[in-house]
Amino acid sequence: MVMESINPATEDLAEVFEELTDDQLERALEAAHEAFASWSRTSFAQRRQVLQQAAAHLRANAADYGALITREMGKPTKEAKGEVAKCAWVCDYYAENGERFLASDPVDSDASRSYVRYAPLGPVLAVMPWNFPFWQVFRAAVPTLMAGNPVLLKHASNVPACAAHIEAVFTEAGLAAGAFQNLAIGSGRVQGVIEDPRVRAVTLTGSEAAGRKVAAQAGTALKKTVLELGGSDPFIVLDDADIDEAARVAATARTINSGQSCIAAKRFIVVDAVADAFRDRFRAHLEGLVVGDPTEPGTDIGPQARGDLRDALHDQVTRSLQAGAEPVLGGHLPGGHGYYYPVTLLDRVAEGMAVADEETFGPVAPIIRVTDDDQAVAVANRSRYGLGGAVWSADRERAERLAQRLDVGAVFVNGMVKSDPRLPFGGVKASGYGRELGSYGIREFTNIQTVWIG
Repeated sequence: MVMESINPATEDLAEVFEELTDDQLERALEAAHEAFASWSRTSFAQRRQVLQQAAAHLRANAADYGALITREMGKPTKEAKGEVAKCAWVCDYYAENGERFLASDPVDSDASRSYVRYAPLGPVLAVMPWNFPFWQVFRAAVPTLMAGNPVLLKHASNVPACAAHIEAVFTEAGLAAGAFQNLAIGSGRVQGVIEDPRVRAVTLTGSEAAGRKVAAQAGTALKKTVLELGGSDPFIVLDDADIDEAARVAATARTINSGQSCIAAKRFIVVDAVADAFRDRFRAHLEGLVVGDPTEPGTDIGPQARGDLRDALHDQVTRSLQAGAEPVLGGHLPGGHGYYYPVTLLDRVAEGMAVADEETFGPVAPIIRVTDDDQAVAVANRSRYGLGGAVWSADRERAERLAQRLDVGAVFVNGMVKSDPRLPFGGVKASGYGRELGSYGIREFTNIQTVWIG
Protein backbone atom coordinates (compact mmCIF):
# COMPACT_ATOMS: atom_id res chain seq x y z
CA MET A 1 0.00 0.00 0.00
CA VAL A 2 1.14 3.54 -0.71
CA MET A 3 0.14 6.84 0.91
CA GLU A 4 -0.46 9.73 -1.42
CA SER A 5 0.19 13.37 -0.66
CA ILE A 6 -2.36 15.32 -2.74
CA ASN A 7 -2.52 19.11 -2.90
CA PRO A 8 -6.17 19.93 -2.11
CA ALA A 9 -5.94 23.32 -3.84
CA THR A 10 -4.99 21.80 -7.20
CA GLU A 11 -5.87 18.09 -6.76
CA ASP A 12 -2.37 17.27 -8.02
CA LEU A 13 -0.39 14.33 -6.64
CA ALA A 14 2.68 15.76 -4.92
CA GLU A 15 4.41 12.74 -3.42
CA VAL A 16 3.97 9.02 -2.71
CA PHE A 17 5.11 7.16 0.42
CA GLU A 18 5.45 3.42 0.89
CA GLU A 19 3.82 1.79 3.90
CA LEU A 20 6.07 -0.01 6.38
CA THR A 21 6.48 -3.71 5.86
CA ASP A 22 5.73 -6.08 8.73
CA ASP A 23 9.46 -6.47 9.38
CA GLN A 24 9.98 -2.70 9.44
CA LEU A 25 7.08 -2.27 11.86
CA GLU A 26 8.48 -4.95 14.13
CA ARG A 27 11.87 -3.23 14.17
CA ALA A 28 10.21 0.07 15.02
CA LEU A 29 8.34 -1.44 17.97
CA GLU A 30 11.49 -3.07 19.27
CA ALA A 31 13.41 0.19 18.86
CA ALA A 32 10.75 2.00 20.93
CA HIS A 33 11.01 -0.67 23.61
CA GLU A 34 14.79 -0.31 23.74
CA ALA A 35 14.55 3.47 23.69
CA PHE A 36 12.30 3.41 26.75
CA ALA A 37 15.00 1.68 28.76
CA SER A 38 17.40 4.56 28.10
CA TRP A 39 15.15 7.61 27.56
CA SER A 40 13.21 6.99 30.78
CA ARG A 41 16.48 7.26 32.74
CA THR A 42 17.64 10.52 31.19
CA SER A 43 17.65 13.63 33.33
CA PHE A 44 15.13 16.40 32.95
CA ALA A 45 18.02 18.59 31.85
CA GLN A 46 18.74 16.25 28.93
CA ARG A 47 15.09 16.14 27.90
CA ARG A 48 14.87 19.91 28.24
CA GLN A 49 17.79 20.36 25.87
CA VAL A 50 16.16 18.20 23.19
CA LEU A 51 12.91 20.16 23.37
CA GLN A 52 14.71 23.49 23.24
CA GLN A 53 16.65 22.35 20.18
CA ALA A 54 13.41 21.19 18.56
CA ALA A 55 11.87 24.61 19.21
CA ALA A 56 14.88 26.38 17.68
CA HIS A 57 14.79 24.10 14.63
CA LEU A 58 11.07 24.75 14.11
CA ARG A 59 11.54 28.52 14.25
CA ALA A 60 14.50 28.42 11.89
CA ASN A 61 12.52 26.41 9.34
CA ALA A 62 9.04 27.83 9.93
CA ALA A 63 8.59 29.03 6.33
CA ASP A 64 9.45 25.62 4.86
CA TYR A 65 7.29 23.66 7.27
CA GLY A 66 4.44 26.11 6.81
CA ALA A 67 4.65 25.67 3.04
CA LEU A 68 4.54 21.89 3.52
CA ILE A 69 1.38 22.12 5.64
CA THR A 70 -0.24 24.38 3.04
CA ARG A 71 0.65 22.06 0.18
CA GLU A 72 -0.46 18.88 1.90
CA MET A 73 -3.75 19.87 3.57
CA GLY A 74 -4.58 23.33 2.21
CA LYS A 75 -4.16 25.50 5.29
CA PRO A 76 -3.74 29.21 4.40
CA THR A 77 -0.07 30.12 4.57
CA LYS A 78 -0.38 32.65 7.39
CA GLU A 79 -2.12 30.06 9.58
CA ALA A 80 0.36 27.35 8.62
CA LYS A 81 3.31 29.46 9.80
CA GLY A 82 1.41 30.19 12.99
CA GLU A 83 0.92 26.47 13.55
CA VAL A 84 4.67 25.86 13.37
CA ALA A 85 5.29 28.73 15.81
CA LYS A 86 2.80 27.19 18.25
CA CYS A 87 4.68 23.88 18.08
CA ALA A 88 7.87 25.71 19.07
CA TRP A 89 5.98 27.33 21.95
CA VAL A 90 4.80 23.99 23.36
CA CYS A 91 8.37 22.66 23.18
CA ASP A 92 9.65 25.65 25.15
CA TYR A 93 6.77 25.48 27.62
CA TYR A 94 7.44 21.90 28.68
CA ALA A 95 11.19 22.40 28.58
CA GLU A 96 10.69 25.16 31.15
CA ASN A 97 7.93 23.58 33.25
CA GLY A 98 8.00 19.81 32.77
CA GLU A 99 10.34 19.02 35.65
CA ARG A 100 8.22 21.09 38.04
CA PHE A 101 4.99 19.42 36.87
CA LEU A 102 6.49 15.96 37.45
CA ALA A 103 8.10 16.67 40.83
CA SER A 104 7.16 14.21 43.54
CA ASP A 105 4.32 15.24 45.88
CA PRO A 106 4.96 14.59 49.60
CA VAL A 107 1.98 13.13 51.49
CA ASP A 108 1.58 12.81 55.27
CA SER A 109 0.80 9.24 56.35
CA ASP A 110 1.83 6.69 58.97
CA ALA A 111 5.18 6.27 57.20
CA SER A 112 8.39 8.01 58.15
CA ARG A 113 8.17 9.37 54.64
CA SER A 114 5.64 8.92 51.86
CA TYR A 115 5.17 10.61 48.53
CA VAL A 116 3.69 10.25 45.06
CA ARG A 117 6.00 10.17 42.06
CA TYR A 118 5.22 10.43 38.37
CA ALA A 119 7.22 7.73 36.64
CA PRO A 120 7.53 7.13 32.88
CA LEU A 121 4.98 4.62 31.62
CA GLY A 122 6.44 3.30 28.37
CA PRO A 123 6.00 3.73 24.62
CA VAL A 124 2.83 5.63 23.70
CA LEU A 125 1.05 5.27 20.37
CA ALA A 126 -0.22 8.63 19.07
CA VAL A 127 -2.95 8.37 16.42
CA MET A 128 -3.17 11.87 14.98
CA PRO A 129 -5.40 13.77 12.48
CA TRP A 130 -4.71 15.79 9.37
CA ASN A 131 -6.32 19.15 10.24
CA PHE A 132 -3.44 20.51 12.34
CA PRO A 133 -0.78 18.11 11.05
CA PHE A 134 2.10 19.56 13.08
CA TRP A 135 0.37 21.03 16.13
CA GLN A 136 -1.72 17.99 17.05
CA VAL A 137 1.39 15.81 16.99
CA PHE A 138 3.54 18.19 19.03
CA ARG A 139 0.69 18.83 21.50
CA ALA A 140 0.56 15.10 22.24
CA ALA A 141 4.22 14.17 21.83
CA VAL A 142 6.09 16.91 23.66
CA PRO A 143 4.70 16.36 27.19
CA THR A 144 4.86 12.60 26.63
CA LEU A 145 8.55 12.81 25.70
CA MET A 146 9.30 15.17 28.60
CA ALA A 147 7.75 12.58 30.93
CA GLY A 148 10.29 10.01 29.68
CA ASN A 149 8.12 8.03 27.26
CA PRO A 150 8.92 7.19 23.63
CA VAL A 151 6.27 8.13 21.06
CA LEU A 152 5.09 6.12 18.07
CA LEU A 153 3.22 8.31 15.57
CA LYS A 154 0.46 6.92 13.39
CA HIS A 155 -0.49 10.00 11.39
CA ALA A 156 -3.43 10.51 9.04
CA SER A 157 -2.78 8.91 5.68
CA ASN A 158 -3.32 12.13 3.70
CA VAL A 159 -0.43 13.98 5.42
CA PRO A 160 2.47 11.52 5.06
CA ALA A 161 5.03 14.20 4.23
CA CYS A 162 4.22 16.14 7.41
CA ALA A 163 4.62 12.94 9.41
CA ALA A 164 8.05 12.23 7.91
CA HIS A 165 9.27 15.78 8.51
CA ILE A 166 8.09 15.79 12.13
CA GLU A 167 10.21 12.70 12.80
CA ALA A 168 13.13 14.57 11.23
CA VAL A 169 12.59 17.54 13.59
CA PHE A 170 13.16 15.36 16.63
CA THR A 171 16.10 13.60 15.01
CA GLU A 172 17.71 16.99 14.27
CA ALA A 173 17.07 18.00 17.88
CA GLY A 174 19.19 15.09 19.11
CA LEU A 175 16.43 12.84 20.45
CA ALA A 176 17.62 9.32 21.19
CA ALA A 177 17.13 6.78 18.41
CA GLY A 178 13.74 5.08 18.65
CA ALA A 179 12.25 7.63 21.06
CA PHE A 180 10.08 9.21 18.34
CA GLN A 181 9.17 7.22 15.25
CA ASN A 182 6.77 7.77 12.38
CA LEU A 183 4.83 4.59 11.66
CA ALA A 184 3.76 4.83 8.02
CA ILE A 185 0.91 2.32 8.28
CA GLY A 186 -2.74 2.23 7.35
CA SER A 187 -5.56 2.32 9.88
CA GLY A 188 -6.13 -1.42 9.48
CA ARG A 189 -2.83 -2.15 11.24
CA VAL A 190 -3.39 0.08 14.27
CA GLN A 191 -5.06 -2.65 16.32
CA GLY A 192 -1.97 -4.84 16.08
CA VAL A 193 0.19 -2.01 17.41
CA ILE A 194 -2.23 -1.36 20.28
CA GLU A 195 -2.20 -5.03 21.22
CA ASP A 196 1.60 -5.27 21.18
CA PRO A 197 2.82 -5.60 24.79
CA ARG A 198 5.65 -3.15 24.15
CA VAL A 199 3.11 -0.34 23.66
CA ARG A 200 1.78 0.87 27.00
CA ALA A 201 -0.84 3.50 26.13
CA VAL A 202 -2.66 5.25 23.28
CA THR A 203 -3.61 8.85 22.61
CA LEU A 204 -5.93 9.70 19.74
CA THR A 205 -7.22 12.92 18.24
CA GLY A 206 -9.83 12.26 15.61
CA SER A 207 -13.43 11.44 14.89
CA GLU A 208 -15.93 10.01 17.32
CA ALA A 209 -16.02 6.77 15.31
CA ALA A 210 -12.25 6.41 15.38
CA GLY A 211 -12.21 7.13 19.11
CA ARG A 212 -14.78 4.45 19.88
CA LYS A 213 -12.84 1.90 17.86
CA VAL A 214 -9.45 2.67 19.39
CA ALA A 215 -10.91 2.86 22.91
CA ALA A 216 -12.48 -0.58 22.49
CA GLN A 217 -9.23 -2.07 21.22
CA ALA A 218 -7.17 -0.47 23.97
CA GLY A 219 -9.73 -1.47 26.59
CA THR A 220 -9.47 -5.09 25.54
CA ALA A 221 -5.71 -4.80 25.93
CA LEU A 222 -6.12 -2.98 29.30
CA LYS A 223 -4.20 0.08 28.14
CA LYS A 224 -4.65 3.70 29.14
CA THR A 225 -6.16 6.02 26.52
CA VAL A 226 -6.67 9.74 26.08
CA LEU A 227 -9.24 10.68 23.44
CA GLU A 228 -9.75 14.14 21.95
CA LEU A 229 -12.65 13.71 19.55
CA GLY A 230 -15.12 15.87 17.68
CA GLY A 231 -16.96 18.92 18.85
CA SER A 232 -19.99 21.05 18.09
CA ASP A 233 -19.07 24.01 20.23
CA PRO A 234 -21.83 26.44 21.21
CA PHE A 235 -21.17 30.16 20.79
CA ILE A 236 -23.82 31.85 22.93
CA VAL A 237 -24.69 35.51 22.39
CA LEU A 238 -26.78 37.07 25.16
CA ASP A 239 -28.98 40.14 24.80
CA ASP A 240 -26.43 42.54 26.32
CA ALA A 241 -23.42 41.39 24.30
CA ASP A 242 -21.24 43.66 22.20
CA ILE A 243 -22.81 42.48 18.96
CA ASP A 244 -20.18 43.70 16.53
CA GLU A 245 -17.29 42.29 18.56
CA ALA A 246 -19.12 38.99 19.06
CA ALA A 247 -19.83 38.77 15.32
CA ARG A 248 -16.23 39.63 14.43
CA VAL A 249 -14.81 36.92 16.69
CA ALA A 250 -17.53 34.50 15.57
CA ALA A 251 -16.37 34.84 11.97
CA THR A 252 -12.82 33.88 12.98
CA ALA A 253 -13.96 31.16 15.39
CA ARG A 254 -16.04 29.47 12.68
CA THR A 255 -13.58 29.74 9.79
CA ILE A 256 -10.17 29.19 11.37
CA ASN A 257 -8.32 26.46 9.45
CA SER A 258 -11.02 26.81 6.77
CA GLY A 259 -13.56 25.65 9.36
CA GLN A 260 -11.76 22.34 9.91
CA SER A 261 -11.19 22.45 13.65
CA CYS A 262 -12.68 20.39 16.45
CA ILE A 263 -12.88 23.46 18.71
CA ALA A 264 -14.25 25.82 16.08
CA ALA A 265 -17.51 27.54 17.08
CA LYS A 266 -20.14 25.46 15.28
CA ARG A 267 -23.53 26.43 16.76
CA PHE A 268 -24.32 30.12 17.15
CA ILE A 269 -27.00 30.25 19.82
CA VAL A 270 -28.40 33.78 19.92
CA VAL A 271 -31.08 35.34 22.11
CA ASP A 272 -34.04 36.54 20.00
CA ALA A 273 -33.73 40.18 21.04
CA VAL A 274 -30.39 40.56 19.23
CA ALA A 275 -30.59 37.75 16.66
CA ASP A 276 -31.29 39.94 13.62
CA ALA A 277 -28.52 42.38 14.50
CA PHE A 278 -26.04 39.57 15.13
CA ARG A 279 -26.96 37.83 11.86
CA ASP A 280 -26.40 41.01 9.84
CA ARG A 281 -23.04 41.82 11.47
CA PHE A 282 -21.96 38.17 11.27
CA ARG A 283 -22.76 38.11 7.56
CA ALA A 284 -20.80 41.31 6.99
CA HIS A 285 -17.70 39.91 8.68
CA LEU A 286 -17.98 36.59 6.83
CA GLU A 287 -18.34 38.35 3.48
CA GLY A 288 -15.08 40.15 4.16
CA LEU A 289 -13.10 36.91 4.23
CA VAL A 290 -11.08 35.88 1.18
CA VAL A 291 -11.53 32.32 -0.11
CA GLY A 292 -8.82 31.21 -2.51
CA ASP A 293 -5.29 30.00 -3.13
CA PRO A 294 -3.89 29.08 0.31
CA THR A 295 -0.35 30.05 -0.75
CA GLU A 296 -1.40 33.70 -1.16
CA PRO A 297 -0.75 35.75 2.00
CA GLY A 298 -4.14 37.51 1.75
CA THR A 299 -6.17 34.30 1.72
CA ASP A 300 -8.30 33.64 4.80
CA ILE A 301 -9.93 30.36 3.77
CA GLY A 302 -8.37 27.66 1.63
CA PRO A 303 -9.79 24.41 0.27
CA GLN A 304 -11.16 21.59 2.32
CA ALA A 305 -8.54 18.90 2.87
CA ARG A 306 -10.19 16.20 0.73
CA GLY A 307 -12.94 15.99 -1.83
CA ASP A 308 -15.01 13.51 0.17
CA LEU A 309 -14.94 15.85 3.16
CA ARG A 310 -16.25 18.73 1.06
CA ASP A 311 -19.02 16.52 -0.34
CA ALA A 312 -20.07 15.45 3.16
CA LEU A 313 -20.18 19.10 4.28
CA HIS A 314 -22.36 20.11 1.34
CA ASP A 315 -24.70 17.20 2.07
CA GLN A 316 -25.18 18.53 5.62
CA VAL A 317 -26.01 21.97 4.26
CA THR A 318 -28.41 20.55 1.66
CA ARG A 319 -30.29 18.45 4.21
CA SER A 320 -30.57 21.41 6.57
CA LEU A 321 -32.00 23.66 3.84
CA GLN A 322 -34.49 20.98 2.93
CA ALA A 323 -35.50 20.81 6.60
CA GLY A 324 -36.28 24.53 6.70
CA ALA A 325 -33.07 26.43 7.46
CA GLU A 326 -32.95 29.88 5.83
CA PRO A 327 -29.98 30.54 3.50
CA VAL A 328 -28.19 33.82 4.21
CA LEU A 329 -24.83 33.28 2.52
CA GLY A 330 -23.15 30.60 0.40
CA GLY A 331 -24.38 27.01 0.33
CA HIS A 332 -23.53 26.25 -3.30
CA LEU A 333 -20.96 23.69 -4.45
CA PRO A 334 -18.43 25.51 -6.67
CA GLY A 335 -16.92 24.20 -9.88
CA GLY A 336 -13.29 24.14 -10.95
CA HIS A 337 -10.22 22.51 -9.45
CA GLY A 338 -9.59 22.31 -5.74
CA TYR A 339 -11.79 21.20 -2.88
CA TYR A 340 -13.16 24.65 -2.13
CA TYR A 341 -16.39 25.39 -0.29
CA PRO A 342 -17.90 28.86 0.13
CA VAL A 343 -18.46 30.50 3.49
CA THR A 344 -22.04 29.57 4.34
CA LEU A 345 -24.42 31.16 6.85
CA LEU A 346 -27.79 29.61 7.71
CA ASP A 347 -30.42 31.26 9.92
CA ARG A 348 -33.37 29.88 11.89
CA VAL A 349 -31.70 26.52 12.30
CA ALA A 350 -33.47 24.15 14.67
CA GLU A 351 -32.47 21.06 16.57
CA GLY A 352 -32.96 18.03 14.37
CA MET A 353 -31.30 19.66 11.37
CA ALA A 354 -27.97 18.24 10.23
CA VAL A 355 -25.94 21.41 10.89
CA ALA A 356 -27.30 21.55 14.45
CA ASP A 357 -27.01 17.89 15.44
CA GLU A 358 -23.92 16.76 13.56
CA GLU A 359 -20.38 18.07 13.66
CA THR A 360 -19.75 20.30 10.64
CA PHE A 361 -16.13 20.40 9.52
CA GLY A 362 -15.93 23.40 7.23
CA PRO A 363 -16.92 27.07 6.90
CA VAL A 364 -20.62 26.59 7.65
CA ALA A 365 -22.29 28.64 10.41
CA PRO A 366 -25.82 27.93 11.71
CA ILE A 367 -27.72 30.47 13.82
CA ILE A 368 -30.08 28.95 16.40
CA ARG A 369 -32.47 31.45 18.02
CA VAL A 370 -33.49 31.10 21.68
CA THR A 371 -35.72 33.10 24.01
CA ASP A 372 -33.48 33.50 27.05
CA ASP A 373 -30.39 32.36 28.99
CA ASP A 374 -31.95 29.14 30.23
CA GLN A 375 -32.98 28.01 26.77
CA ALA A 376 -29.51 28.88 25.49
CA VAL A 377 -27.94 26.55 28.05
CA ALA A 378 -30.48 23.81 27.35
CA VAL A 379 -29.85 23.93 23.60
CA ALA A 380 -26.08 24.02 24.10
CA ASN A 381 -26.10 21.01 26.42
CA ARG A 382 -28.41 18.84 24.30
CA SER A 383 -25.55 18.13 21.91
CA ARG A 384 -23.85 14.78 22.35
CA TYR A 385 -20.53 16.66 22.12
CA GLY A 386 -18.86 18.52 24.96
CA LEU A 387 -15.51 19.96 23.89
CA GLY A 388 -15.65 23.75 24.27
CA GLY A 389 -18.06 26.64 24.44
CA ALA A 390 -18.15 30.44 24.51
CA VAL A 391 -20.53 32.95 26.13
CA TRP A 392 -20.82 36.63 25.17
CA SER A 393 -22.25 39.26 27.52
CA ALA A 394 -21.37 42.73 28.81
CA ASP A 395 -22.01 41.38 32.30
CA ARG A 396 -19.04 39.13 33.00
CA GLU A 397 -20.48 37.67 36.18
CA ARG A 398 -23.69 36.74 34.38
CA ALA A 399 -21.69 35.19 31.54
CA GLU A 400 -19.44 33.28 33.95
CA ARG A 401 -22.44 31.84 35.81
CA LEU A 402 -23.94 30.69 32.53
CA ALA A 403 -20.60 29.36 31.24
CA GLN A 404 -20.24 27.15 34.30
CA ARG A 405 -23.53 25.47 33.40
CA LEU A 406 -22.19 24.29 30.05
CA ASP A 407 -21.35 20.60 29.86
CA VAL A 408 -18.00 21.05 28.10
CA GLY A 409 -14.30 20.72 28.84
CA ALA A 410 -13.46 24.40 28.33
CA VAL A 411 -15.53 27.57 28.55
CA PHE A 412 -14.49 31.02 27.31
CA VAL A 413 -16.23 34.25 28.24
CA ASN A 414 -16.09 36.99 25.60
CA GLY A 415 -13.39 35.13 23.70
CA MET A 416 -12.72 32.35 21.22
CA VAL A 417 -12.14 28.77 22.33
CA LYS A 418 -8.52 27.79 21.71
CA SER A 419 -5.88 25.36 22.93
CA ASP A 420 -3.05 26.82 25.01
CA PRO A 421 -0.03 24.90 26.38
CA ARG A 422 -0.66 26.46 29.81
CA LEU A 423 -4.23 25.15 30.14
CA PRO A 424 -5.62 21.59 30.17
CA PHE A 425 -7.42 20.67 26.96
CA GLY A 426 -10.05 18.01 26.36
CA GLY A 427 -13.75 17.26 26.45
CA VAL A 428 -16.58 15.22 27.89
CA LYS A 429 -19.38 13.08 26.44
CA ALA A 430 -18.75 12.17 22.78
CA SER A 431 -15.84 14.62 22.66
CA GLY A 432 -13.67 12.15 24.55
CA TYR A 433 -11.88 11.97 27.88
CA GLY A 434 -8.56 12.70 29.48
CA ARG A 435 -6.58 15.91 29.11
CA GLU A 436 -3.69 17.22 27.09
CA LEU A 437 -1.49 20.23 27.92
CA GLY A 438 -0.91 22.07 31.19
CA SER A 439 0.22 20.21 34.29
CA TYR A 440 -2.62 17.70 33.91
CA GLY A 441 -1.71 16.62 30.39
CA ILE A 442 1.88 15.70 31.15
CA ARG A 443 0.73 13.36 33.95
CA GLU A 444 -1.72 11.37 31.80
CA PHE A 445 0.93 8.92 30.62
CA THR A 446 2.82 8.41 33.84
CA ASN A 447 2.70 5.75 36.50
CA ILE A 448 1.34 7.70 39.47
CA GLN A 449 3.31 5.67 41.98
CA THR A 450 2.90 5.71 45.76
CA VAL A 451 6.15 5.39 47.73
CA TRP A 452 5.85 4.50 51.45
CA ILE A 453 8.95 4.30 53.66
CA GLY A 454 8.69 2.79 57.14
